[in-house]
Amino acid sequence: MKVTILGASGGVGQALSLLLKVRLPIGSHLSLYDIAPSMLGVARDLSHIPTEVKVTGFTGEDPTKALEGANLVLITASAAFTPTSDRSELFTYNASIIKSLVEKIAVTCPTACIGMISNPVNSTVAIAAEVLKKAGVYDKRKLFGVTTLDILRAETFVADLKSKDVSKVKVPVIGGHSGITILPLFSQAYEQVKLQFTDEEIEKLTKSVQDAGVEVVKDKAGTGSATLSMGEAGTRFALAVLKGLASEDIVEYAYVEGDGEYTRFFAQAVSLGRNGIEKVLPLGELSASEKIAFESLIPLLKAEIEVGEKYING
Repeated sequence: MKVTILGASGGVGQALSLLLKVRLPIGSHLSLYDIAPSMLGVARDLSHIPTEVKVTGFTGEDPTKALEGANLVLITASAAFTPTSDRSELFTYNASIIKSLVEKIAVTCPTACIGMISNPVNSTVAIAAEVLKKAGVYDKRKLFGVTTLDILRAETFVADLKSKDVSKVKVPVIGGHSGITILPLFSQAYEQVKLQFTDEEIEKLTKSVQDAGVEVVKDKAGTGSATLSMGEAGTRFALAVLKGLASEDIVEYAYVEGDGEYTRFFAQAVSLGRNGIEKVLPLGELSASEKIAFESLIPLLKAEIEVGEKYING
């Protein structure tokens, strides 16, 4: 399998590249691209790690060579968010990057699965979908917004609170990938058996998951965002997709285009297989408080999806 990372010399890109170099299956090919000249050094650095994963690096204006033959493309390229970032300007800048890169994917490896990590995911996935549609190669089974980090955070926070084995804690997280569009379903959380929470615990845990990214930015004092944990989340997602492509029975959560029951794109459980998404799975029963939060997030998520669609279609 060949995995291509676009934006591989950035903070998330380097963390993701390192983890995939040591965890991809033997014989895999890790293809790294970034417009920054430092990309070649990053690739050489990684190539010195003794694993049976081939690493190649590409730089310059055109990512075509990095994309040729890719089975999975992970897009991390973006401007970093800081406490002083203007969200409107940040979106416009990142949107232009996404548009350009996805246009190249549409021509070079149109059947590849695409994992969107570049923020704001709620909007950038819609941008990618519209670009692929215009190129006549859109397959909704193969486009994903990577929301795995919200799940990792929810599971970590629950394990800490309840003194549980984090490797066995499971917490579904649905909706979107920013602010109140992130909805952890603690009513469905379990660690061998279903876990119980007070209303106060659920309120605190939910806010912690929704605000986690902002807290990291604050604690990094404006020098970066959640690059390391996102690297782990992207790796978990990538390995799940590759197992699905290899015909293993895998269920993972991602921000995808389903049947439009809630919003055009929505983060929920999907069954992965040789064609990408084989089936979008039901949400399960929500608690009373989760139903209220669910209704609140829908208008905002719809608006953020529309921003991405309008960027391409006007």
